[in-house]
Amino acid sequence: MDYQIKSTTILGVRTRGTVALGGDGQVTFGDMALKQKAVKVRRFELDNGVVLGGFAGAAADAMTLFEKFEKKLEEYDGDLRRSVVELAKEWRTDKYLRNLDALLALMDRKSSFLVSGDGNVIEPDGPVIAIGSGGGFAQAAATAFLKSTKWEAGKIVQKAMGIAADLCIYTNDAITVLEVE
Repeated sequence: MDYQIKSTTILGVRTRGTVALGGDGQVTFGDMALKQKAVKVRRFELDNGVVLGGFAGAAADAMTLFEKFEKKLEEYDGDLRRSVVELAKEWRTDKYLRNLDALLALMDRKSSFLVSGDGNVIEPDGPVIAIGSGGGFAQAAATAFLKSTKWEAGKIVQKAMGIAADLCIYTNDAITVLEVE
């Protein structure tokens, strides 16, 4: 499977006790922009906290994976690490799920993970997580803002996503940001 998704930007930042995850709204099909205000981020409310999730790739596939992930969160009492590992295992080994084309970014107050259908579960070292075609631009901008400002996570995500939208043709400025304080 090719996980070089060229149709979105998802960015997550954790700083100063806040967590934020944002996504742009553009949906493309080949070289055409079909939709401008899609929502590619989601909040998972738990008894013991909140998990934020975003996706790059096929929307229907991502929704299926978000449903599976939510069940894993319930099954493992909100343990994000265990839930993402179990999701990745099922995604890779299930005959139906392994054909789903998406990449997930999942985060809570303590951890961030990238999860893919080939069994990868990656926990980035720092407080920034990014996926999609504009992910590199957004991550660079967010890292610079973290080092040069005292902004909360939500403002960093909003501003960094704006920079990514200016640089990446597959990213627009119809940005949705979810926050956890």
